Amino acid sequence: MIGARVAIRPSGPHRLALAFLGTGVAILAAGCRRDMADQPRYEPYEASDFFADGRADRPPVPGTVPRTLETAASAKVTRALLERGRERFDIFCSPCHDRTGEGQGMIVRRGFRQPPSFHIDRLRTARDDHFFDVITNGFGAMPDYRKQIPAADRHAIVAYLRALQRSQRAGVGDIPPAERARLAAETTP
Repeated sequence: MIGARVAIRPSGPHRLALAFLGTGVAILAAGCRRDMADQPRYEPYEASDFFADGRADRPPVPGTVPRTLETAASAKVTRALLERGRERFDIFCSPCHDRTGEGQGMIVRRGFRQPPSFHIDRLRTARDDHFFDVITNGFGAMPDYRKQIPAADRHAIVAYLRALQRSQRAGVGDIPPAERARLAAETTP
């Protein structure tokens, strides 16, 4: 008969082979779950209801030296260090954070996501190594600057950032007495 379809049924050994093949595919498909990759875990700097301080990341054990820091920030804060930090901050940070650290840089005015102000309480009380780590490894929309900014300059930026934070909340009492007297003499007619 022309055009007739003939059904071919697998014989006994072929049926067994197909059954094993089907079982193997089912087992492999069951093993392709992402449970190991998608485990419940906290991301760095994420909040936690589990710990009393509300932080998921735990403070280091006293006396330990963090491996993440490339150099120690033991350099004394000097005028030269702050000037270097300001120069590097103006180059690398101010496009997003602006020169006052409020987060209204030129990039933000062009439509990019606004970073938080450095003057909010959360960042005013953050440790120096937090800022160093964020500059080094990036955070959120901020890229890492490990290759662009040497570690010594990252420390200088952190020192300048601290001075910038302090300057935004400075009062007359923060001015040394000698400087206050000099300023008073300059403003007196």
